[in-house]
Amino acid sequence: MPRKRQTAPVPPPDGGPEITDALLDRVAPNRPLTGDEVEVASRRFKKALIERALGAELSHHLGYAPGVAKPEDAANCRNGNSGKTVLTDDGPVPIEVPRDRLGTFEPQLIPKHARRFTGFDDKVIAWYARGLTVREIQAFLAEMYAVDVSPDLISAVTDAVVAEVTDWQARPLERLYPVVCFDALRVKIRDEGVVRSKAVYLALAMLPDGTRDLLGIWIEQTEGAKFWLKVFTDLKARGCEDILIAVTDGLKGMPEALEAAYPATTLQTCVVHLIRNSLEFASWKPRKALAAALRPVYTAASADAAQAALDALAAGPWGRQFPMVVKAWRQAWPRVIPFFAFPPEIRRMIYTTNALESVHARVRKIIKTRGHFPTDEAATKLIWLALRNIMAGWGHAARDWKAALQQFAILYGDRFLKGAGLE
Repeated sequence: MPRKRQTAPVPPPDGGPEITDALLDRVAPNRPLTGDEVEVASRRFKKALIERALGAELSHHLGYAPGVAKPEDAANCRNGNSGKTVLTDDGPVPIEVPRDRLGTFEPQLIPKHARRFTGFDDKVIAWYARGLTVREIQAFLAEMYAVDVSPDLISAVTDAVVAEVTDWQARPLERLYPVVCFDALRVKIRDEGVVRSKAVYLALAMLPDGTRDLLGIWIEQTEGAKFWLKVFTDLKARGCEDILIAVTDGLKGMPEALEAAYPATTLQTCVVHLIRNSLEFASWKPRKALAAALRPVYTAASADAAQAALDALAAGPWGRQFPMVVKAWRQAWPRVIPFFAFPPEIRRMIYTTNALESVHARVRKIIKTRGHFPTDEAATKLIWLALRNIMAGWGHAARDWKAALQQFAILYGDRFLKGAGLE
């Protein structure tokens, strides 16, 4: 006669008590189950756990366990249960909440008047952060969990991150950042009854340890020196005393504001943006060859060599055919030549704002489902949630950072070492 196979207890994922077959038999029948039956069993188990935890909270509040005689000096006692349904990440779960006679019991797991359990809000926020609109989340909950949730409730859940955004925007910054890239993406936002295309500016900083961080989000209808001075004043108020190199794509008003706020900071134009913008003066067919002709200019060993390469380009057939391309480089030249004063290790970091462009591209994928945002706050909320997901993957130093670190220490000396706390 074959032996009956012994089923081993399910090992706990976190080192807690084992879930035995006997316990599972009490929650679900020992037979093949459908997906719906598994969901029902899961909710029954969650219901039992929640009610058990609430009962333990009441016992702690009263000072004695259920089934035990009430102490003589205890004025309060149990007073039955009241039923309510809470929304969990597995759907709605009906529970019985224990009560006390004096009404002083304040549950911590599910507070009074709360209708959502831990996990539900996080799921809604996660869906919202990945681009689902309020209406789409409402339809998804109705389809998957048969839960009718109002758009106002979903908006209230997502509004909970506003305080988180405010704290993030006001958090203290590092004393010094070796490199900070500034760039903007355009977002449609309703303003005074009219949908306008507003610029959402981000600042991506390289920290002294080689990791990346976003310093803030700023929304402005128009850019200029006044706007950028407000941004730099905000950075200074939060503790950023110095920036070694600021990289931009020729943002209007940036040089004047940077000179006023951080006079020692080097302003570098993004070379990739300059190449891309100057090639707009050429038709599509010759662009590849023209870009190759520009390469000796920005790969030159020094500013003098770069100037000679640009003069040679202007005097050659490309310069005669596309004089506006040369003119674009000459106009931006004062903001290009700082690049040539740095060794290759640093050049690779200030050559382009593509790291920030990559962030913008990922944000655009999230917000593209929106025709426009009703307010600046609504835009900031969704953009921050998208950025939070992006920054979750930032934990390692930039490639070849150690070599760049040595070059920063050589070029900037005590200014870098003291600011970065590396003395």
